[in-house]
Amino acid sequence: MASLKVAVRVRPFNQRENELGAKLIVQMDGKKTRLLKPKVAGLLNGGANLPGTGSGLEPWNDFTFDHSYWSVDESDGHFTPQERVFEDLGTEIVDCAFQGYNACVFAYGQTGSGKTFTMMGTAEAQGLIPRICRSLFGRMKLGQEEGVGYKTQCSYLEIYNERVKDLLGPSSAGHGLRVREHRTLGPYVENLSQHPVSDYGEIQNCMVQGNNQRTTASTNMNDTSSRSHAIFTITFVQARYLDDMPSETVSKIHLVDLAGSERANATGATGQRLKEGAHINKSLVTLGSVISALAEQTNPTHNKRILYIPYRDSILTWLLKDSLGGNSKTIMIAAISPADVNYSET
Repeated sequence: MASLKVAVRVRPFNQRENELGAKLIVQMDGKKTRLLKPKVAGLLNGGANLPGTGSGLEPWNDFTFDHSYWSVDESDGHFTPQERVFEDLGTEIVDCAFQGYNACVFAYGQTGSGKTFTMMGTAEAQGLIPRICRSLFGRMKLGQEEGVGYKTQCSYLEIYNERVKDLLGPSSAGHGLRVREHRTLGPYVENLSQHPVSDYGEIQNCMVQGNNQRTTASTNMNDTSSRSHAIFTITFVQARYLDDMPSETVSKIHLVDLAGSERANATGATGQRLKEGAHINKSLVTLGSVISALAEQTNPTHNKRILYIPYRDSILTWLLKDSLGGNSKTIMIAAISPADVNYSET
């Protein structure tokens, strides 16, 4: 797979959007996502024809991604369920990890756009993270039958207001862990607990324990808005003999659930919520800057000058440094709302 893939997924209308009488502004066809401008969406919903060229009103913007996932209406034949997202994206991440690459999957979007559903899912409709973990151990079982040895461990951390907390450590520990950088191993969190896991059940228990420790709060946009970034990391070592010599391959998979980008006037944020939003938005802007710089660096038309990659401008990008650049494969899922009331965020 390419070093970076981007997918976009549009969720169903939520209760708030239905109460506001919001109009549909998203259309998808294959890899293409079309975003209607709100005035045009109003005309279409009113039964009018689209304005012609030269009318002074450009009707839409078109974008092309590696994947465009329509998840608005389950009765629609083009509806994309959780299984399809995993088949397209999750299986590639597992394949790359077994080939020795570091891998990273994250969902990006405004508060309430469906990021956590895509990444974590529900008991009935599991998301990418649990499906990737289940697939990982399924592949390991097959490898063990062929004589390959595996050692697997996981960690789970939260970044809240640019401070790091161990979600699998004592709840009293707080957000006081320090980020450091090893000369050869790269960035790491000092004293972050690592938990050996031998099957999917054990890794699922770690996920449940960590999710219960996450920082959430109610905003105008989302009753259970994630107020922190969470990084679930699986490190596994493959041990085998090659030409009668022992060989080890170490891979890391970072599975990231980002806090939502937001506008303070839309979320009704004040006080602590406003401070949280400022830190969230700063780290997301930095993430965008890092990805843009990496994309420019890999562009064939790039003039080969050395670009500054601002990894250290936020804790999030610093910790993800080994999975955003170098020996890594990254998938970004842009989660969007279908509604005209969220046009500027989309």
